[in-house]
Amino acid sequence: MNTLVLATLNHKKAKELRDLLGKVPFRVRAWSDFNGVRKVREGGRTYRENAVKKARAAAKATGFWTLADDSGLEVEALGGRPGVRTARFARKRKGITQDESNNRKLLKVLRGARAARRAARFRCVIAVVSPQGMLFVSEGVLKGRIAEAPRGRSGFGYDPVFLVPGYGKTVAQLGKQVKRRISHRAKAVRKARRWLMRTIT
Repeated sequence: MNTLVLATLNHKKAKELRDLLGKVPFRVRAWSDFNGVRKVREGGRTYRENAVKKARAAAKATGFWTLADDSGLEVEALGGRPGVRTARFARKRKGITQDESNNRKLLKVLRGARAARRAARFRCVIAVVSPQGMLFVSEGVLKGRIAEAPRGRSGFGYDPVFLVPGYGKTVAQLGKQVKRRISHRAKAVRKARRWLMRTIT
């Protein structure tokens, strides 16, 4: 049976990727299961560069098929930022998580901004790499806007401040089932899953 390694050391992201892949005819493993794993310094100017870099590093280290993602939040009022710096948008503050620091900074810089200026989108790029270097890339986008205050307790990252059109709720209020259907990562993973099912089974 073929093995697919999820090239992330973020346990929440690994779990979400595993859930999104669903039942597949190959073994799915987390990169953290392997000895001597080191975090890949991303540094790319695009999501694609970062995702491909992580997937290739994991494939080289493990000898298995790998799947990596890079994703970010793009806000109209900020000219598309934080983008590739989404996870490191704010300086880590003592006593709160990085996610909370990021959300607090975002709400602060958007304070008083009109609804149109609060338009935003989540973007995800998935890269799949084989041990021989075969590459597949897919992308997913979820459009919405930034709320004026956090809402909901589900999810992670910017989910509590990202309002989804048509639902009137943040991603953190939608629950896992809806998120798995409409999120940027879900859309990108579905495309990658279809390709994997044709290619490595």
